[in-house]
This record gives sequence, C-alpha cells and structure tokens, in this order.
Amino acid sequence: MTIASSDPAARTVRLFRNGRGQAVRIPREFELPGKDAIMRKENGRLVIEPTPPNDLLALLATLEPIEDEFPEFEDPPPEPFDL
Repeated sequence: MTIASSDPAARTVRLFRNGRGQAVRIPREFELPGKDAIMRKENGRLVIEPTPPNDLLALLATLEPIEDEFPEFEDPPPEPFDL
C-alpha cells in the first residue's frame, strides 16, 4: 500500500526487522555521506541526518572562505635581551 505524500521528493520505503531492531533501506537518492548518522524523533517524525565531520581538515573543507580585508599592522622584531 502506497500513501501519496504532498512532497514530490518523498518516497514510500519498507521497514523490516534486523535482529531485535527495526531497519529501513535507504534509497540511493537519499543516501547520506560517511558511515554514521544522527537519528532523532522530532514532532512525531523520524529525522536522520549525516554526522558532522569529526576531523579538523574535513570541518575546514566545509567552511566558506573569508572575503574580509585584514588591516596591515606593524610587527617589529623583538628587542635583544641577555639570558
């Protein structure tokens, strides 16, 4: 039985048992990157989203470049001193 949704991007999927848990096969067009996801219930809906990057380089790759101009500043060499 397929229930029509008002969202044309929505799709009916099958639920099945996997051991003691319930599982859903995620269609290719809804695949998430990586090997882990975050799942939560929100207002009676099940929300699954990709986990945020867990290493600094992956996080930096997701950021937009900074377009601001930074002011020039004077950076004199340190004063000599005796140890």
